[in-house]
Formats: sequence, structure tokens, C-alpha cells
Amino acid sequence: MDDYKVILSEKDIPQDWYNVAADLPFELPPPINPGTGKPLKKGDLSAIFPASLIEQEMSRDRWIGIPDPVREIYRQWRPTPLRRARQLEKFLKTKSRIYFKDESASPTGSHKTNTAVPQAYYNKKAGIKKLSTETGAGQWGAALSYACNAFGLGCRVFMVKVSFHQKPFRKSLMHIWGSEVVASPSNLTESGRKILKRDPHCQGSLGMAISEAVEEAVKDKYTNYALGSVLNHVLLHQTIIGLETKKQLKVFQEKPDYLVACVGGGSNFGGFAFPFVKDKLKNDALSIVAVEPTACPSLTRGAYGYDFGDTSRLTPLLKMFTLGHNFMPAGIHAGGLRYHGCSPLVSALHDNGLIQARSFGQLEVFKAALTFAKTEGIVPAPETSHAVKAAIDIAKRDKKGRCIVICFSGHGFLDLASYDKYLNNELKNYALPLCEIKKALKDLPKF
Repeated sequence: MDDYKVILSEKDIPQDWYNVAADLPFELPPPINPGTGKPLKKGDLSAIFPASLIEQEMSRDRWIGIPDPVREIYRQWRPTPLRRARQLEKFLKTKSRIYFKDESASPTGSHKTNTAVPQAYYNKKAGIKKLSTETGAGQWGAALSYACNAFGLGCRVFMVKVSFHQKPFRKSLMHIWGSEVVASPSNLTESGRKILKRDPHCQGSLGMAISEAVEEAVKDKYTNYALGSVLNHVLLHQTIIGLETKKQLKVFQEKPDYLVACVGGGSNFGGFAFPFVKDKLKNDALSIVAVEPTACPSLTRGAYGYDFGDTSRLTPLLKMFTLGHNFMPAGIHAGGLRYHGCSPLVSALHDNGLIQARSFGQLEVFKAALTFAKTEGIVPAPETSHAVKAAIDIAKRDKKGRCIVICFSGHGFLDLASYDKYLNNELKNYALPLCEIKKALKDLPKF
């Protein structure tokens, strides 16, 4: 009988995270302190991060050990399954072999828990009492709430206002684990009040929510900031996805021809793809595909340059593909992909031609998601559905029987209101006009 899935033993949970920066054949542009105009120093981040995470952020070591208390919590759901999408293959009548790494198996339903747990652990160890953060669709907010609860930390989540109303049950999940959830922009912070003064009806963005969360951390010595994507240490923690996937593909006796993942800030994509980058450097036939929404196309239509990670310019300058820190995305239902920039590591891979990027509108994405749900029985999150759409397109064109592997970053059981809107024909596509891109990019720092 042909296997549908490979589930590794708990003994196979990786002992170390993999740092792709150690193996890249090019120099990475350093983050810049906007006050000095010089490369960022470790001390520049000490107001919001513990020393251990700052070390990881700037490290060029290939392997960084996973602490035993973190691995102990990982054991609650890791290793996650690698599943063969046999029913989808049959429906598509494709020669392709389609696999998906099922990160929806985590307690919070997404990959975000992989970094939430170590971030909470390192902050607890450093004597921090509370974490502040932002969240879009709520996957990251739920994951950090879960992790803070596990380590006895307080947590305040600034949730992008449009998603605050679109995703009520993710908000409920955060409340269950003891977090306070605030619609962003809010009146709790100076940056939020400034935004609301300009636009009282502002629906928010991840850049705005980051500004509020960072401001709160800076003003309280017992509060630190935790980020769900973009930064190096976040993507480092997520490499547990790709490391497990490599082991599982060996059990299936497979080598991937395509690796496909959605991308907003870049955490699930980087965690899935980075362990395969050395293979890509040896074998140019391997295609690594990042998939984003047409409404927020930083990789496919943005500029590669230094920019702030937040709207109020409280963060360091990062070289990344960006639509501009003042970019205001449309209220599409893939809230986790509504970020103006992409991880510096992912951006550098794209700039050097090691990965490719594609974008799709939300109507075609939801259509692909329904196909997946009807064949494989799992409802993908709207974000994850971007990867599903791209994989289906690849499989339809495939005449040679390629191996396609999807990072299934999360389920959509708390996104059913979005599916209802799609089924009731209440959703529309939105492709970002060139004039809006130019307008957003005009405020890019002159650096």
C-alpha cells in the first residue's frame, strides 16, 4: 500500500536550528541604525530584545542549539506530518507527486508556534515579565499567547483593526491563553494616536501595529517586543520545518523539484526553504517559489532597498523588497500577508536569483483552497492557500511527473467567515495599481 504520510519519531526533532547565512555565497547587507547611519550594533536592540535573541539575529554560525525546555514543548506537536496529497493528484489528473508539510498540526493551528515558544523562553530566562507584539490575521498573536501562557508571561497583542473585526475567533483564542488584544491603531500609544488623528477610520496595517508594540516595549523595562516574521532569528527558529521535511522526503525516497510556500514577512517560507538552499546552489533545476497576494506584492512589484519595518520609523533600517513603510494595504482576507516588506534574508535570495516569486488575486486563491479542502479534507488558511494555488498551477502544467512540496503553514478553521464571504460572492480581487506603488515608495529613506 502506498503511504499517505510520514510521521517521524519525537527523537527525530532537530537538535539545532539551521542558519542559512553561514552558507550564502554573497554578503548580506547589514541592518542600519537610522540615528547613526551605521551598521546596527548589538546594543542598539537591547531595549526590546533579550541578549540571546540579539546574538541569534546577528550570528553567522551554521547551527544554533535548541534549548531542552523548547524541545520539550515542541514535542507536543512536532515532528509534524509530511502528507502525500493523493486525492488532489487524482482530481487534477496530474503526473506530479504533491506533498504538503502540515504545520496546521500545532496547538495554535499554524507554523507561528515554532518561533513563539523560543522567543517566550529566552525572554522569561532574561527576567522579562511581559511581551508586546503585532498580529495580522491572528496566527502570530495566537501563537505568542500560547507561548506566553506556557512560560507565565503577560502578553498584549496589537491586532490590525481590519483583521480584528474579520477574525473574531482568533481573538478569542488569544483571550483563552490570557492575552490582551487591542485593535490597531489604538489610543494606547503615541504612534497610534497620531495615526488616528490623521485618519479616525484607519483600518490599520502590520507596519502600524508594529509601531505600537515596539513603542510599548521601549517605554517599559519589564516588557520586550516579540516579532512573528521578517527578522533573522525568527526565520532561524522556523527552519525546523525544512529540516524535518528533508528527513521525511528521504523516507518517501523523493527529491523535490518544486518547493512552494506563501510569503508575507517570510517566516514560513524561510523556515521551509532555507534548509534546501545548499541543494539549490548545487542543483539549479530545483525551483523555490514564494507566493504573495496581488494586493501586497513586495517581491513581485516592490523595490529592493533600505526601509523601516514599521510605519512610525521606530525600527532599524533593513534592506528588503518593500512597498514602503507608509504603504496601506487593501483589506484582503489573507491578513498575515498584508505586510509592506519581506525578510532581508528572503529578499537577498530573491535578489540573487535563488528563489522566484509569484502573486495571485484572492478569488483564484480561494477557488484553489476549496479544491484542496474538497480533495484532502483540510481547509487551508487564506495565507496558505496562496501556496496551494501556485502548486496546483505547477501540477496542471507538469508533463514529466515532478515532485512538488508545499509548506502548509496553517489551517483555516478560524477563517470560515472569509470562506462564507467567498461562497456568497462577496469578495473581490484587488491588484495594486502602479500609481499606489509609486506613491508608497516615494517615502523610502534616502540611504
